Amino acid sequence: MDFAGPTWFEKAIADTGTEATVEVEGAAIHYKVWGTPGAPGLVLIHGGGANIYWWSFLAPLFADEYRVVAIDLSGHGDSGWREAYSLDTWTNEVVAVINDADMLPKPIVVGHSMGGFVTIATAANHCEHIGGAVVLDSPVSRPDPEVERGKRGLDFKNPKVYPSRELATEKWRTVPAQKFYEPYIKTYVAWHSLKEVDGGWTWKFDNRLFIPQRSEPGQLLAKITCRVAVFRTEHGLVTDEIGKYMYDQLGRVAPVIVIPRAGHHMMLDQPLLLLTGLRTLLADWEHSVPFTRD
Repeated sequence: MDFAGPTWFEKAIADTGTEATVEVEGAAIHYKVWGTPGAPGLVLIHGGGANIYWWSFLAPLFADEYRVVAIDLSGHGDSGWREAYSLDTWTNEVVAVINDADMLPKPIVVGHSMGGFVTIATAANHCEHIGGAVVLDSPVSRPDPEVERGKRGLDFKNPKVYPSRELATEKWRTVPAQKFYEPYIKTYVAWHSLKEVDGGWTWKFDNRLFIPQRSEPGQLLAKITCRVAVFRTEHGLVTDEIGKYMYDQLGRVAPVIVIPRAGHHMMLDQPLLLLTGLRTLLADWEHSVPFTRD
């Protein structure tokens, strides 16, 4: 498959990182890591139904300064499946990978959509393990879209099997849909989200993962004591009203950053704006003292 794109993209995907697994509560958790062992850590968590390849074209661009990890949560990508899924278990997976990945203590954790809820839960319940949390377009005041669609039996109930990997890649869509994707990124992510099965190719995720047992994210926000920031997008799910609600729940000390011209899946349509936003935030956190709650 041709993944031709801009120079930055082709250079990034050429750096495939190092693959590893760690066992957590009976499931093998797959992750990729880039950067120098022992460097400050940056942990990247995908959304519902996604996998490490949503991050693997951006992760190498942080590797000059960070030990960067992208995780396949259980039920996703190349990690093991479970009989049931929960935020608590996913946060345990994040902590296990942090401890396994040879990075400095207290990494920054970044999560998108459902992965943002995992990030929130990790920050709320395992603050001793992380130095900061970045939540990307995770609408805390309402359920995330993948779970809502899963509960209604839409999109994920019976994943299709396609006769060829090429056809499946062509048919791939996100939930929720958005108007624009960078075509080279869309092709790259879709191609790596497939596995071969009897009769053809299908998606790597376990469709049962969209009905997990989870805590109320709004309650978790108020428990966070480490640094935290919220990214929303111009055309995403975290509206201005939701952003203000999250800001209030976080003690009015966490920045809410807007990425212009981006949809919910910001790494698929505005990857360089996301990269710049994250780099700017991380640079500030390296050289500033955080505000604390009243």
